[in-house]
Amino acid sequence: MTAPLTPPPPPSDPSPHQAWQAPPPYGAGGPGSLYEQDGPGMKTELREAAVITVAVALGGLLLGVLWWWLAPHVPLVGDVVEKRWIVYLKDTEGEQAVGVDGTFALLGLAFGVVSAVVVFLLRRRGGVPLVVALGVGGLLGSLLAWRVGVWLGPAQDVLAHAKSVGKGVTFSAPLKLGAKGALLAWSLGALLVHLGLTGLFGPRDPEVPAYGAGPYGAKPQA
Repeated sequence: MTAPLTPPPPPSDPSPHQAWQAPPPYGAGGPGSLYEQDGPGMKTELREAAVITVAVALGGLLLGVLWWWLAPHVPLVGDVVEKRWIVYLKDTEGEQAVGVDGTFALLGLAFGVVSAVVVFLLRRRGGVPLVVALGVGGLLGSLLAWRVGVWLGPAQDVLAHAKSVGKGVTFSAPLKLGAKGALLAWSLGALLVHLGLTGLFGPRDPEVPAYGAGPYGAKPQA
């Protein structure tokens, strides 16, 4: 009699049908899993957004000083007509008033670019609270800059100013923002630049394989 033949061992290299495994459930897999949630929680993002809003808004102090320093002066002249003081523009065809608004808008755009770059470098992942903080902070900063510039500028009472300098003497008009749309320049510049930086240099989410995909990207055959 002969001994029964032993069955051959199973192949060491499993077939694609045997190698297929279902992906782990959402949130499983331990550290480094494709499904692991990264980034801070919502409370942390809200705290960061509040800090960014305050920091950006306080930048309006510097913007107001620069606006007061760089904006062109609108020349006025006082005169006495029938024992009454009147004030009129010295240069009726001048564009100084337009330059005042343009200076504020350009400075606002520059501050928006700087704030967006700084925030992106500090917090690359971004998030909705951070974007809202940039927009709100830029608007608050513009409002603060407007009031600071007006406060630092020439006196608001032009008749009293004309009387103090004398008849026919040129003096500067109060700093005034005629185009209120310039208040949005900071926020718009910050949002556009931050959006561009996030799209170009922001972190990318890892590609998650489709459910049921095999080791070679294909579903196992039945």
